[in-house]
Amino acid sequence: MNQEGTPAQRARGLAVGVFSGCFPFFGFQTIIGVCLASLFKGNHLLAAAGTWVSNPVTYVPLYVFNYKVGSIFLGEGTNLEALNQLSKKELFEQGWLFSSRILLGSSVFGLLLGLLTGVLSYGAFRSISTRHRYLKKH
Repeated sequence: MNQEGTPAQRARGLAVGVFSGCFPFFGFQTIIGVCLASLFKGNHLLAAAGTWVSNPVTYVPLYVFNYKVGSIFLGEGTNLEALNQLSKKELFEQGWLFSSRILLGSSVFGLLLGLLTGVLSYGAFRSISTRHRYLKKH
């Protein structure tokens, strides 16, 4: 709660971190979050912490959900057949069908969850900041 920056900067940092954490880029989520925090003038430490929305406990449910969200927009795609029966071209197409759905779903859900996190955390940070200033005066 004592991070540097205005309530808006702290909220932006946390929001872009949560957005970045919704993507299946293991090992790069924190880097992406901190880079986005720089771009949007948010708090870097809170951006890094926000990426923890995905962790070993939430990986599977989060990415299954993101895949399903992507499938709503792009359709279900074809069923995956036995790998040894796929040609290289068919294997590439299956990979693209899966990747496009999970990336679109991650983008949509990450944007919504990031916006929600930003709005709620801004309210909380602003309230805490106001209360802290009030207590300092009295």
